[in-house]
Amino acid sequence: MQYITHYQSPLGGITISSNGTALTGLWFDGQKYFASTLGADYEEKDLPVFTEAKRWLDIYFSGREPDFTPPLSLNGSAFRMAVWQILQSISYGQTITYGDIARQLAAQTGKTKMSAQAVGGAVGHNPISIIVPCHRVIGAGGSLTGYAGGIDKKVQLLELEGINKNKFTVPTKGTAL
Repeated sequence: MQYITHYQSPLGGITISSNGTALTGLWFDGQKYFASTLGADYEEKDLPVFTEAKRWLDIYFSGREPDFTPPLSLNGSAFRMAVWQILQSISYGQTITYGDIARQLAAQTGKTKMSAQAVGGAVGHNPISIIVPCHRVIGAGGSLTGYAGGIDKKVQLLELEGINKNKFTVPTKGTAL
């Protein structure tokens, strides 16, 4: 059985899902790939893991780095899982490029190259936004390309973490919006 709860953030509504013990999803309401890991059979329920997640979000949205992570249950292909593992290693207030992640994965797998675009696809399908910090991934040259929750939210999340957005560019057209 899957369960959901709702959280009202300063950036809008958030839906959180769980398998009963760990988080399985966290999405801005209406974002791209919203509820992608949520089946048709779920119920709204108050769970200890939701209490932890909401506490984490309260700390985060107050402009501080949470010192814990609620239990997470990520499921995906081996490639996506490897990308999501790297996302979890990006420190609060720091960014990394899609190309950097591609190079890390190539080195881990003994390959000479890895596609930054394939990395972008995996980052975009991250089912646990914010806690698994896909918003900290930027394009080459500082472009704030792509964020399933919307570029405006990505900018606000980075600013919340104290990252100076003046060193980034925001795309005005294209598929990465």
